[in-house]
Amino acid sequence: MSIAYTITASEPVNQQIYRYLRQEIVTCIIPPGSLLSEKEVSARFDVSRQPVREAFIKLAEAGLVQVLPQRGTFVRKISARRVADGRFIREAVEIAVVRRAALEATPVALLALQQNLDLQALAAQRNDIQGFLALDDAFHRLIAESIDCALAWETVENIKATMDRVRFLTLSKVSPPESLIEQHREIYAAVAAQDADAAELAMRRHLQEMIFSITPISEQNSEWFEQH
Repeated sequence: MSIAYTITASEPVNQQIYRYLRQEIVTCIIPPGSLLSEKEVSARFDVSRQPVREAFIKLAEAGLVQVLPQRGTFVRKISARRVADGRFIREAVEIAVVRRAALEATPVALLALQQNLDLQALAAQRNDIQGFLALDDAFHRLIAESIDCALAWETVENIKATMDRVRFLTLSKVSPPESLIEQHREIYAAVAAQDADAAELAMRRHLQEMIFSITPISEQNSEWFEQH
C-alpha cells in the first residue's frame, strides 16, 4: 500500500518524488515488475507531470525502472549481476575510506558512530526495519564524513539502489539486523583502535555478506529477479 507523503517547498519537487518512489521500490512496497504511471503518480502527489517525468529519469539512471516504448515505465526486476557489480564498486570505495578513517577519525567522529550503533540496536529491538536501514546507511556515511569525504558516500549511494532491494529482503530472512550490528561494531572497534588492516578486513567481511545472501533470496522471490 502506498504511503502518504507531503511535498514541501524545501527542495525541488522532482527530488522529493524521486526519493519517495525510490524508498517504496527499495522496500518492495512497489514490487519489481510493477507499472508506474506518470498520470497516477502526478495525481498522488498533486503535482504536474513534469517533475514526475524527471523523477522517473533519475530512477532509470539508478537502475530501478526501465522505460519500454509504447508500453510504459516499469520497476526493474532485480539483477543479480547488477547487485554483484555494485557491491564490487562499493567495496573498493568503502575499504579505502575505512582505512583512512582508522588513521584520521576524531573522538567526535567516533562518538557519532557509537551513538549510531546504539540507535541501530534500539531499532532492531523495535523491529523497525526501515529505521534500521536508514541508520545502517548513516553509519557508512558517518565513516566517510569522518575523513571529510562526503563525496565517497554520495558515490556509493548512487550505485547501491539495486543492492538496497536485496538488503531489505535479507533483513527478515537471511541477515537479521543483530548480525549486521555485530559486523558494524567490529568495524567501529577497528577504527577506534586505529588498526587500518583490521578495519579493512571487517568492512570487507561486512560487504561480502550480500554474496552469500543473494542466492537464497532470489530462490525465495524468483518472480522478482531477472532470469538468465
